[in-house]
Amino acid sequence: MRNRVSIASGAIVVFLTAALAFSALSCRLYRLERQLDPESAEFLSQVRYIITSEERKILLELPAEERGKFIEDFWKRRDPDPETQDNEFKIEYLSRIDRANELFVGEGRDGWLTDRGRIYILFGPPMDRIRNPTDFQINARCGELWYYGDFPVLFVDAYCTGDFRLVTYDLTSLRDINLSYMHELSKAQARSMQTFRTEKSLFDFSWSLNKGFVGEDRLEALVVLEIPYSVIWFKSVGDNLETTLDCELSLRDAEKSTVWEFKDSLQILLNENELKDKRNARHRWEIPLIVDKGLDRLAKGKNTLHVKLTNRTGGEELRKVMDF
Repeated sequence: MRNRVSIASGAIVVFLTAALAFSALSCRLYRLERQLDPESAEFLSQVRYIITSEERKILLELPAEERGKFIEDFWKRRDPDPETQDNEFKIEYLSRIDRANELFVGEGRDGWLTDRGRIYILFGPPMDRIRNPTDFQINARCGELWYYGDFPVLFVDAYCTGDFRLVTYDLTSLRDINLSYMHELSKAQARSMQTFRTEKSLFDFSWSLNKGFVGEDRLEALVVLEIPYSVIWFKSVGDNLETTLDCELSLRDAEKSTVWEFKDSLQILLNENELKDKRNARHRWEIPLIVDKGLDRLAKGKNTLHVKLTNRTGGEELRKVMDF
């Protein structure tokens, strides 16, 4: 019994630790989103239905001057025919937003932000649109039933005020197939978000700053980079796989002058079996940060820590910045 209690307690601790870490990440990304420049904020809002959580995290952590390139690449990854001048996916997506704003008015927000607007943008115009359907016995007089082939999507206006909500658990007369219905809808929406495919995940990493000693004339800290093995390109060298990561760090004062900087390279060498074992792991790179000159400059305002990580194999590069 003690072993069972111990195992259960350990599982609870792991779950709580993961939940707290996720909550901290969510709060940090929320703060970063509120600090976005207007153009980036508008883009992030506009692509909310198709941007992946991975892409959103990368965008929010980028320095402001790098976001324009990210936005450009975002649409390029979704271009169905890069050989043509036009990006058909981007044109269609933005045109659906405009059309949704025209079609779905009167709900107190832009049409593309309504439930009907979201489904319209993700799946396109329905093949059949039935107002106030009678064959679906719902506890409301007003609603709309859309068909995509044989697949039904139901919206209910519970009080006939023009506020249409996508039905989730209100299919009273269809209780037996309700779970299956929502499962299929969820899968369809997930498929619509897979608008590009890659052989591996986007190049990304997490980083943190562990403060150590802070004195009048000396500051010590530890910068920790964690790079998922799943996002690293390797090249074959004999029987092994290898790559080199280049890291550049700089600590800048409120006037954007460099107070401390670091440049180094790290070689990673593995065989195929080792890489398979590490496919869900992260490579940890610890970099000491020591400042013993110019500390008075750091006390004058907002300081920032900048990082640029480059994977020589494939030439992938990513920059991030955090307040210091």
